[in-house]
Amino acid sequence: MSDNKDQVETTGHVWDEDLKEFNNPLPRWWIWTFYATIIWGIGYTIAYPAWPLINGATRGVLGYSTRTEVADEINRFEEMNAGVKAELAAMDVTEIASNEAVANYAIQSGRATFATYCSQCHGSGANGIEEGNGYPNLLDDEWLWGGDIEAITYTVTHGIRNEEDPDARYSQMPAFGDDYLSDDEITNVVAYVMSLSGLEGSGDVAEGETVFADNCTACHGENAEGDPDQGAPNLSDAIWLHGSSEAAIETSVRQGPFGVMPNWNSRLDEAEIKAVAAYVHQLGGGQ
Repeated sequence: MSDNKDQVETTGHVWDEDLKEFNNPLPRWWIWTFYATIIWGIGYTIAYPAWPLINGATRGVLGYSTRTEVADEINRFEEMNAGVKAELAAMDVTEIASNEAVANYAIQSGRATFATYCSQCHGSGANGIEEGNGYPNLLDDEWLWGGDIEAITYTVTHGIRNEEDPDARYSQMPAFGDDYLSDDEITNVVAYVMSLSGLEGSGDVAEGETVFADNCTACHGENAEGDPDQGAPNLSDAIWLHGSSEAAIETSVRQGPFGVMPNWNSRLDEAEIKAVAAYVHQLGGGQ
């Protein structure tokens, strides 16, 4: 310790023979600020939710809740847009585009609804996440069940091949590997289908064309351009729902894809369904 009372005392620690650490007192303003933050912290934990408990947390004397705040904001938004939402619900879906106010609300609301309920399968950008996963790209002009606003609304409302809605769209591709076609016939028809999009398979294209004409044209059409009334895809446009490799196409022929889409009328109200249909329709591929 220092013997000179006019100098600041040291801590008594010495490094490198003559390097000492002063024991300077903290500034008074800093000490009072520190005490004030302690008092403020105690007051905050009393006023607001703070301390975790076994089945929750202390609620605070002010009763503040971020959940309540969000709920209030949502309620204010719903009240503010109640009129245009009611107008959207009552409006024929084909008239949405001609009403600017309703159309603007529908597209913005539909975008939010799509992000919440549809993006998990169709991707945040509505591009189907990646080719071959069985979830359609909604940006192109290839529509399995029709791409006009009424067809899209029906598909969103009732879904596809689900068991909950009796009005769901329904079609089923046979599993041609179950004693319908031989292995050679499957290989050949796969080669023919691939040739329609400029791809090459290992089978005989001419033989495959005959197999296709005998077994596939009822749904996909004589020119393999599909049939929206049956949900039969166009096989000549190089757009592949379940993959474009020979193995992927062969799997589709052998097993018969059976994609399912929920009926959203059990979870969304009429205005929300029309809004998401309007949003999807205006993405670029709507008919």
